[in-house]
Amino acid sequence: MNTLQNFAKHNRYKIAIFGLMTFASLICVMLVAARIAYSDTGRYTSLVWNLFLAWIPFVLSYLAHVMSWKKLLLYLVLPVTAFLWLIFFPNAPYILTDLNHLAKETTSAPLWYDVILMVWFSWTGLLLGLVSLYLMHDIVQRTFGRWLGWVFVFAVSGLSSFGVYLGRFVRFNSWDLLNDPKEIAVTILGLAIDPSMRLVAFTILFAVFYLFVYLTLYSFAHLLQEQSTSKI
Repeated sequence: MNTLQNFAKHNRYKIAIFGLMTFASLICVMLVAARIAYSDTGRYTSLVWNLFLAWIPFVLSYLAHVMSWKKLLLYLVLPVTAFLWLIFFPNAPYILTDLNHLAKETTSAPLWYDVILMVWFSWTGLLLGLVSLYLMHDIVQRTFGRWLGWVFVFAVSGLSSFGVYLGRFVRFNSWDLLNDPKEIAVTILGLAIDPSMRLVAFTILFAVFYLFVYLTLYSFAHLLQEQSTSKI
């Protein structure tokens, strides 16, 4: 019992975030279910699947963070977990691009309801990704130092933005990289050799936006730590 209490005390914020993300995801599913009941159409049901995919890197980062405290797991198991995390990570920020569905006119439900529904999904996916990146950032920073930790953050932001582009415009998904890596490699090589203006603009703008949100929340979290330390 004492061991469980100590674990809960030392990990209370991780547990709280996990609970909040679970609650937010349930709200998202309920909003889609209510829309289906109201309109008798299955529009936006794909968002539930996208949200499930966003949970994969979130869960993997939690597992990686737990394993990172044991050196044996850090060097043997963690690289595989980190690789899978990187593959699935773009699914979290990808949900933000689902906002373009609002541009399609529909009379099956009020527009205000669809806006609320989309914001819930987008915000939940965004937070799942940010928390996931924060945990992986912490692992890299503790293992390799502060500077490499930030190099990791910037690199992942750029790579994930490119991954979101592949998902939204090329229509690839994370499973394709595992099922047919050759096709993915050929496509990426072609895009790298002859990138379009849309590819360059989207990747840069999305990466800058994601970095801005991450840095803002990161600074806010450390601001709270400074305030709590100054009170002691």
